[in-house]
Amino acid sequence: MPRRTYFPPFSALALDERIKRAVVLLGPRRVGKTVMIKQLISKALDDGWDAGRILYASIDTPVYSGTSLEQFLSLLPDNSGRALVIFDEIQYLRDWEVHLKDLVDSYPTIKFVATGSAAAALRLKSNESGAGRFTDFMLPPLTFHEFLVFIGKDADLISVTTDVDTKFDRYKSNNIEGLNSAFIDYLNYGGFPEAVLNPVVRENPDQFVRSDIIDKVLLKDLPSLYGIDQIQELNKLFTFLAYNAGNEASLDNVSKQAEMAKPTIKRYIEYLESAFLIMKVANVDQNCKSMQRERAFKVYLNNPSMRAALFNPVNASDTDIIGHLAESAVFSQWQHGNSSRSLRYARWKSGEVDIVSIYPGNQSADWAVELKWSDRPTKDASQLSNLVSFCRINKLERATCTTKTVRTKRTYGEVEVDFVPTALYCYTVGRNITKHLKDRSLAVNSIDDEELEEQAEMFSEDDMS
Repeated sequence: MPRRTYFPPFSALALDERIKRAVVLLGPRRVGKTVMIKQLISKALDDGWDAGRILYASIDTPVYSGTSLEQFLSLLPDNSGRALVIFDEIQYLRDWEVHLKDLVDSYPTIKFVATGSAAAALRLKSNESGAGRFTDFMLPPLTFHEFLVFIGKDADLISVTTDVDTKFDRYKSNNIEGLNSAFIDYLNYGGFPEAVLNPVVRENPDQFVRSDIIDKVLLKDLPSLYGIDQIQELNKLFTFLAYNAGNEASLDNVSKQAEMAKPTIKRYIEYLESAFLIMKVANVDQNCKSMQRERAFKVYLNNPSMRAALFNPVNASDTDIIGHLAESAVFSQWQHGNSSRSLRYARWKSGEVDIVSIYPGNQSADWAVELKWSDRPTKDASQLSNLVSFCRINKLERATCTTKTVRTKRTYGEVEVDFVPTALYCYTVGRNITKHLKDRSLAVNSIDDEELEEQAEMFSEDDMS
């Protein structure tokens, strides 16, 4: 199977013997963690690691029930030399974080790697018990760029040039209709590698995505992690939020429409966020000021293809639904980078802007984007009144508006608007953010020993998401 963009930074951490830490690979179900682990084993063999000193154990295998992590080490010829030990689905072992920390301390010549799907709870335990011993590595769903690479259309649909002055890569679509068609496929099933590569899985999103991913998280993972006994309520709320993804909501209106108590909704939304099913986005006003009391918010799907599994796949004629799903797709690209923490949407009495990035220090606007699945804004200036007004108030000289097919620039007074097709914008965000991760991995390989611990801590603090 093709290697994900995340593989170079992950393998750089996992196989660097100078870093005396365990690497914990976290991520939602079915995003390719086990495949990446097996690719790591392949790379280790290519790099000269002794095959007899590489141990892989899938902890969720029933025959291993009750087996301690240290017992697995007895399968190695001895515990004194270099070895690579991998524990897959480690969350099935009770108090795993305590046992793994002890192994890291007791066996300094062994590189330990663990994976887990209950990502939020695993990360919490990792941070609490593994400080200085673990480095967390987040593996999100596929970016749109990765999707095109996986289906072999990246080079056909996108051309890349490097700006001579800035050294930044610039992306251009060679076939915008073909790119939009691939983008709709991405919205329907593109976040999960197996669905992308297997036509049988792709034809049965209800079985694969809904049953194997969503239902297992809602019916198994979250109830066991948080002691939820009203599973049907949780399922009902997620279905409601998924159907209304991209629309502004409040605890009051969700409570009325979903017929649930507000404290329960607030708690369940936090759980769904922790399971990487949804993203909750807060709002600011036209002056970029946050409300003292959060009354309204938006919810986007962590992976837009979950909506197709819950309801129906979209097609090119479903323009309104594609518009909302495209917003989820764009936000899902931003989640791959640290800058996602600064993203908001702006809403005031007479207008709204879809994405605003906020400087954390002084709560001022950094940039703004209006997301459209239409070419009308390039011809009708009234479609941009909110975006231009927001830029003027916040002294932004330029902004971005996405379109369906058109790429051009227009100036409205002192504000320059860059029009970019939504699919191309989505591609650009995902590719640039994951390129940064690859550059980081090259940096880790080139630094000296004194900087390694600091760099490993940076990987963990940035969540690698």
